[in-house]
Amino acid sequence: MNKDELKEFLDEKVLKYNRPEFIDNDPIQIPHLFSKKEDIEIAGFLVATIAWGRRDLIIKSANKLMSLLDHSPSEFLLNASKSDWNRFESFYYRTFSSVDCLYFIKALQQIQKKHTSLEALFNLGYNNGDIKESIRYFREVFLSYGSLQRTHKHVANIDKGASAKRLNMYLRWMVRNDNNGVDFGIWDTINAKDLLLPLDVHTGNVSRKLGILQRKQNDIKAVEEVMLTLRDFDPEDPVKYDFALFGLGIDEHF
Repeated sequence: MNKDELKEFLDEKVLKYNRPEFIDNDPIQIPHLFSKKEDIEIAGFLVATIAWGRRDLIIKSANKLMSLLDHSPSEFLLNASKSDWNRFESFYYRTFSSVDCLYFIKALQQIQKKHTSLEALFNLGYNNGDIKESIRYFREVFLSYGSLQRTHKHVANIDKGASAKRLNMYLRWMVRNDNNGVDFGIWDTINAKDLLLPLDVHTGNVSRKLGILQRKQNDIKAVEEVMLTLRDFDPEDPVKYDFALFGLGIDEHF
């Protein structure tokens, strides 16, 4: 395919997958259970954090976590006391242990008190640079509340080359606003044109087969390489092509 044919092909796949039916089998269904902005962004962050592996198992664990938060994440964090922490001792998902979970909950509580919202925290870094700076600043603050070293691996470090797939997916959920019913578009302080592709093994492999990625590692440099093409295809909303690349990899085994 030449450049124009590739763009047309990917645009068709975006239309196919960027629709409400996508939600039924995807972890994004969990934040869609909520209507309050505060609940959506907290639930979305926690779900994105454990979004690796089989989607059905991610969804099962995410539902359990929402139950531990009394199905009201924002209110729980506002009112939780030390006596509430022991309920998280039973939660784990793969390498995300109860210790990690408890730290995440406590850190989110501190952020809610000090920054009012996750959007405000991400925006502080974004205003000083770009999405990479937003992710970098968020990680620094998020891990600053007495985190154990073992927990650090659950917050991507782009300075060590991480693609930050889960954080970029979370930002896509919060920022993109195309009225298609999948992404939420509840953050208006970050521009969709600046978002980065949530690169994983599936989107990476499809990107290589399509010829828009040459780099072998799925790291932040690979993300930047793919974004050159995606921004050329749609400068205002380049990450919409995540739907196409992911759908081709997962559903069509492209």
